[in-house]
Amino acid sequence: MLSSIQRLWSNKKFQTAVQELKTIAQADPKKFVVDTVTLLGTAKSFESHSIIGNKMLNTLGLHRFRVAQAAKLADARREKLAKYLRADEVEFFQQNGFILKENFLPEGEFALLSKELLETPLDTRETLQGDTVTRRMALDAKVLEQLPYTKRLLESQHWQALLNYVNSSKVQPMYYVQAIISHVRKARPDPQTHLHSDTFHSNMKAWLFLTDVAEDEGPFVYVPGSHILNEKRLAWEHQRSIEINAKTDTMSRRGSLRIQPAELAHLGYGQPQAFAVKKNTLVIADTYGFHARGPSVRPSTRIELWAYGRRSPFLPWVGWHPLAMPVIKDHLIPWYWQGLDYLEQKYQRKNPWRQVGKRLATDEAVIKTK
Repeated sequence: MLSSIQRLWSNKKFQTAVQELKTIAQADPKKFVVDTVTLLGTAKSFESHSIIGNKMLNTLGLHRFRVAQAAKLADARREKLAKYLRADEVEFFQQNGFILKENFLPEGEFALLSKELLETPLDTRETLQGDTVTRRMALDAKVLEQLPYTKRLLESQHWQALLNYVNSSKVQPMYYVQAIISHVRKARPDPQTHLHSDTFHSNMKAWLFLTDVAEDEGPFVYVPGSHILNEKRLAWEHQRSIEINAKTDTMSRRGSLRIQPAELAHLGYGQPQAFAVKKNTLVIADTYGFHARGPSVRPSTRIELWAYGRRSPFLPWVGWHPLAMPVIKDHLIPWYWQGLDYLEQKYQRKNPWRQVGKRLATDEAVIKTK
């Protein structure tokens, strides 16, 4: 062991990394401590994280290492969760990076669920990006007591097994009714229409569509197989981590890397697939894979039961999620929104999610200007 330590210490790359870390620590000791702790979590911003965004450390392979280790652990966790799904479901996901189920619920059950989600006024927040408003209506424990058909679905074993497998962990998702309302003003296009990866590791988003979605009215778009970390993708991730600078687009600087369609073939991936679907279609995707919101050529509204889950990618176990504790999970969304409001009031960090009162999912957008 002593000889191994001596070899490591004499390694020039290791010495360079240590010196770089010393420099970062001296510049801002308190931030260095926080950033060191969060390095082994979901932190992803090249812009605000002093270690993740350090060009020298990324040149030495920091981002590449985090991506590779996260993928390795995700594969191991999915092996443990595969027993809860059918073999064909596992095979389909492994090949594509998403699960697609048309007519997911029996017609009668879907009608009842759809009715309560579309006709119940709920506390609502909206955010405006480009010409598009995203509306989210919280489905926390208190709200779900008013929505028995939705509650039954979200507590069903098959539903949870599907989400857990795609997420590669037993996750406690945030649930919303989500509406995507396009062309609410004359402005630049919705930035979510650019192909991107949400973060550097496997995570999960799910859509149970409550309305039909046309191919030219803002469908979900995904690049099949792009959740697979091959050598070309790993090299691309490494190069992007080195090239990030002040002129790079905002979302990439924050760790959600954008990609041009022409680059996909070079990485060994196919072309994007648009999900023009009928209502009662379920899509669950690993959004490490490249995806986007398709453009809408006309004013349109897409409404879905939406789930989002993400947890630390560096944990070897699939359970023991603190957010799944009863006291926390029942208040997860309200506390999240209150936290964003607090940061705005206390530190002037603007909360993009603005309160618009109780609304129906089908209402017109409230926020139409910045």
